[in-house]
Amino acid sequence: MGHVLDSIMEHAEEIRAAAAEGEALMRLPDTTAKTLRDSGIVRMFQPKEYGGLEAHPREAAETTMELAKLDGAAGWVAGIVGVHPWELAFFDRKAQDEIWGEDPDMWMASPYAPMGVAVPVDGGYLLNGRWSFSSGTDHCGWVMIGAAVGDKDGNRTNEVLHVVLPRSDYEIDADSWDMLGLRGTGSKDLIVKDAFVPTHRTLSADLVLGGDAWRQAGRDETLYRFPFSCLFPLGITSAIIGMTEGLLACYVAAQKERVQVTGVPIKEDPYVLFAISDAAAEIAASRAALLETVDRFWDKTERRVEVTFEERAAGRRTQIAAGWRAVRAMDEVFTRSGGAAMKADGVIGRFWRDAHVGLTHAIQVPGITYHSAALAQLGGEPEGIYRSMI
Repeated sequence: MGHVLDSIMEHAEEIRAAAAEGEALMRLPDTTAKTLRDSGIVRMFQPKEYGGLEAHPREAAETTMELAKLDGAAGWVAGIVGVHPWELAFFDRKAQDEIWGEDPDMWMASPYAPMGVAVPVDGGYLLNGRWSFSSGTDHCGWVMIGAAVGDKDGNRTNEVLHVVLPRSDYEIDADSWDMLGLRGTGSKDLIVKDAFVPTHRTLSADLVLGGDAWRQAGRDETLYRFPFSCLFPLGITSAIIGMTEGLLACYVAAQKERVQVTGVPIKEDPYVLFAISDAAAEIAASRAALLETVDRFWDKTERRVEVTFEERAAGRRTQIAAGWRAVRAMDEVFTRSGGAAMKADGVIGRFWRDAHVGLTHAIQVPGITYHSAALAQLGGEPEGIYRSMI
């Protein structure tokens, strides 16, 4: 494993111990954020000329999984914030200089959903809107968000931009995040009022989603030619799988000396033993399936062989299924954890809540993607929304 993970694991006990504090604060503790920043986990997809590592996506995924085993919220934030440098590499170099020129460790929040409207003005756009679910935003100095281009009257058009804004141009609604799980991610709402966004801080969403942004940006490295639809969901699903691994590890540790009310030690209960092995195998299979897709797509991209729509759709199907499969397996041992594990401030309960809330992210919704993957497999041609995020 790489030096990023080695750096994180040097502080494993601190990260694990601070997870409860993060849940109470409803954001990552400053100590955890500093450890992650110092480790370079958010620079794994950042260009080398700006202090980045240009790491293999598999290494980033495995690092996120191991981090999420310690603290689900920390893994979630790193997985999401860590993908933004990859896209910033496609922006005008002036924007990259503004963000990374003085601080290569600058973090950017999101989200990408076009919840606001950008109206064209001289030299750029005037942006207004409110965006929800900006994970890790308290520790970020910039934000990368989606915006619908507006007409002269401010009405939405079908054109969507991704834009970057400095912290001075938006407000964080501190009271907007109070959820059942992933509380430590601090995924709060952002409010933008009449912010001017110069053209160099904008990028066509279609270029990114369509896989052509690398050409316009003049970046020929394998990492930047890698399919968006595989890279973008990777941090989220990796974090979810890591959470399920974290719960399983806590469960096994707690059961070693546990004796049931019947007087039978857990070690002698064949049904629990089966559940442990079955859950462990399912979670391991979820991890392996996700990483196999990454490796296969990387190999094709490196050889400059196109990853087809059908392959990308199947890859997204595998990614979604991996998250759901791991969480279902986690549930089998969670329900056998005993009453003591159900305490609201318990570690097992936090992993369980975090993983289930993580599964509600739009990138984990199976319907449209499963439809598209099957239709493509049958020789059909998905259109419109059925090509979304693929």
